[in-house]
Amino acid sequence: MKKILTLFLLLSALQNFAQIKGTVTDQNGQPLPFVSVYIENSYSSTTTNEQGQYEMTTKSRDKHFIIFKYLGYKTQRVRFVIENFTQELNIKMEEEIITISEVVIDKKANPADGIIRHAIDSKKDNSEKTAKYSADFYSRGIFRIKDAPKKILGQKFDFFDEVLDSTRSGILYLSETVSKINFQKPDKLKETIIASKVSGNDNGFSFNNAASANFDFYDNYIPFQVNVVSPIADNAFNYYRYKLEGTFFDNGQQINKIKVNPRRTSEPAVEGYIYIVDDSWAIYATDLSIKGEQMQMPALNELMLKQSYLYNDRNKIWVKNTQTLDFVAGIFGIKLSGRFTYVYNNYVFEPNFDKKTFGAEVLSFEKEANKKDKLYWDSFRPVPLTNEETNDYFKKDMLQISKKSQKYLDSIDAKSNKFGVLDPITGYTYKNSYRKWELGYDGLLRGLGFNTVQGFNFTTGLSFTRRDEDTRTWSILKTTFNYGLAEKKLRGTASYVNRFNNQNYSEFRISGGSSVAQFNPEDPISRVVNSIATLFFKDNYMKLYERNFVKASFGREVVNGLVMSAMIDYSERKPLWNNSDRIIIQDHSDAYTLNNPLLPYDFVTPAIVKHNLVKGTITAKMTFGQQYWTRPDGKFNLRNDKYPVVYLGYEKGFAGNESQYNFDHLNARMTYDVTLGNKGNLAMNVKAGKFFNADGISFVDYKHFNGNQTHIGQADRYLNVFNLLPYYSSSTNDSYFEAHAEHDDQGYIMNKIPLLSKLRSTLVLGYHNLSVPDRKPYHEASVGLDNLGFGKFRFFRVDYVHSYQGRTHSDGVVFGIKLLNVLD
Repeated sequence: MKKILTLFLLLSALQNFAQIKGTVTDQNGQPLPFVSVYIENSYSSTTTNEQGQYEMTTKSRDKHFIIFKYLGYKTQRVRFVIENFTQELNIKMEEEIITISEVVIDKKANPADGIIRHAIDSKKDNSEKTAKYSADFYSRGIFRIKDAPKKILGQKFDFFDEVLDSTRSGILYLSETVSKINFQKPDKLKETIIASKVSGNDNGFSFNNAASANFDFYDNYIPFQVNVVSPIADNAFNYYRYKLEGTFFDNGQQINKIKVNPRRTSEPAVEGYIYIVDDSWAIYATDLSIKGEQMQMPALNELMLKQSYLYNDRNKIWVKNTQTLDFVAGIFGIKLSGRFTYVYNNYVFEPNFDKKTFGAEVLSFEKEANKKDKLYWDSFRPVPLTNEETNDYFKKDMLQISKKSQKYLDSIDAKSNKFGVLDPITGYTYKNSYRKWELGYDGLLRGLGFNTVQGFNFTTGLSFTRRDEDTRTWSILKTTFNYGLAEKKLRGTASYVNRFNNQNYSEFRISGGSSVAQFNPEDPISRVVNSIATLFFKDNYMKLYERNFVKASFGREVVNGLVMSAMIDYSERKPLWNNSDRIIIQDHSDAYTLNNPLLPYDFVTPAIVKHNLVKGTITAKMTFGQQYWTRPDGKFNLRNDKYPVVYLGYEKGFAGNESQYNFDHLNARMTYDVTLGNKGNLAMNVKAGKFFNADGISFVDYKHFNGNQTHIGQADRYLNVFNLLPYYSSSTNDSYFEAHAEHDDQGYIMNKIPLLSKLRSTLVLGYHNLSVPDRKPYHEASVGLDNLGFGKFRFFRVDYVHSYQGRTHSDGVVFGIKLLNVLD
């Protein structure tokens, strides 16, 4: 009954509308894609699809002038009388004749420069005309893969086999959204998704939205991976050269076609054409592109952005009505391409927004937005589907029915569940997709390592996971086993994690068992790096103790931007000793240091005395200015880079077997990450804390700082490490202050230096400070190059680091290898 009522209301609404549709071609009958089509002096518009087809809905059944606008072709103004519900109007367009102005061109006075200067001077006025509006918004996104390889690095690549044709090509993703948006410059946006559709998923929600399409060339920068300089930015002449290729007239207004070329192809600057209206100096259209390497995105080959603006003679405003964003990418033999199509309709300028219009929630979904049927989409979709897209919806919708059946899911699982010869070493997963669970075995290679306490040791584990993709919740039960060959001891742990919901991220964790742990719980030296440093260079920096424990924690978002968590931990701590002196490269240097971070050459004193302690921790995380999306499958938080993120914590040690182990610890942390226009990114991480009643506490509970003595870096950014500081030289049970700052120029400087610009690297400047009582402050300053590598593979970084503490100075070079994160 509910569906019948909905259908009746929809049909009643459709009686008030009329639809115009047709095909736009050139004089040879070839279809023209993405022609801007709109009703004159209105904000009712659409664009043709890749096959030149368009559809447009209007409430008025009367005579109209329909405008057809396409770059390179004469704009057509067609008088059309709408009489029936659906009428057809096909158009043939003629190529535009671009004329060069008959003026004497002074070699010292480029006419294009003058036009661009006028556009820069007028952009504030032109931008303010569209600074506040509401509108209807439509978007469609499609990702394609072509000639997909069967194997990548020797591993079978069959993730998308069910959607690929005989040439191993096909559509990977197709989705649409219809929404209403309220916008106020510079950055206030509220979007309500009315309809959402994902091919092959009748319960899916598209991620297409208006915020991701807000590319405004009146702003100085266009936000991609890095900020791209607009051709009419205040500093545009530092980045571009211009050429006036000609002029033409549209509805009596002169349009200047200007070729845009980057001065340096290494910088984040677009190339192509920008069209400027004479006298008003407003943007008429853009047809621009940029290479992926210019945006620090090596896997992206090229990105193309086209925009079309319509003019309303009643309010004298040029406003963007259609936009397309195309990309071509590829890596490991995978060839990807895609397109996002955006249409803006029914603008209302200077609406009366109330105080509640804009808030922390910037996107929401109407109830059952993803349940709109074919009749709705056929009636309200402004851009017709191509045959390829129609077939994809049909094929995947049919496939979806079978994909939900137990028979189909079992057949897919049977294929992936086959047990291989190498699986005992590399790992194995058994899935039951119909019942939404899987069993996992980690294998032996993933946890293979060496340390002087255990010698060669193997870590493996078993896990049981249950997931609900619709609500994005999960529960994981896991056991881990570790065996040291030299120590001849097996240890094991078990853990359980449950994510209750994705609205406030409520999560419960409990774990327990016996493990080998570093004194610094942040594990400053990784398993792989320590194994290499120990076996090849006899530098056994990793210092360990035995931890027998049980721990439980719970956390959730209390209100938007405030996350609270609590943890209780009981542990028995035992000292450990070296059991192996094995080394691969033999030399006559000293033996391994002992497993005591404070007394590495003391053969008698253990690092700690066996003891036990209960610790309770309460932590608050405050993300100021946090905005969010509200989707039926959860809440998605968006950090606001105008404000820092602040952490406050209280830790209490109690119920120790001796009272000296009890303590109190207050701590705070602030992180801040901000983009500085096109001048790079500045990031900071500041920590401070104070222990109370902690004179006799265990070294395990000291505040330890992440040092690095291996000259190998693994992190993407060094915002939580001192790269020349010995691992435990500054550990404290008193007060402390720690600060890290990095500025990555994102190519702002490096792109301007001849020869060095060919590296496509970024310049990174860093500063680090550590202050603890009874020691002079420790400082590090660094300069380095990031984004190093070859072709599309850029996983390396090199830094020169200078440290000083009082009169003690030290220098070193740190080699960053980000791939090591995958191996650990």
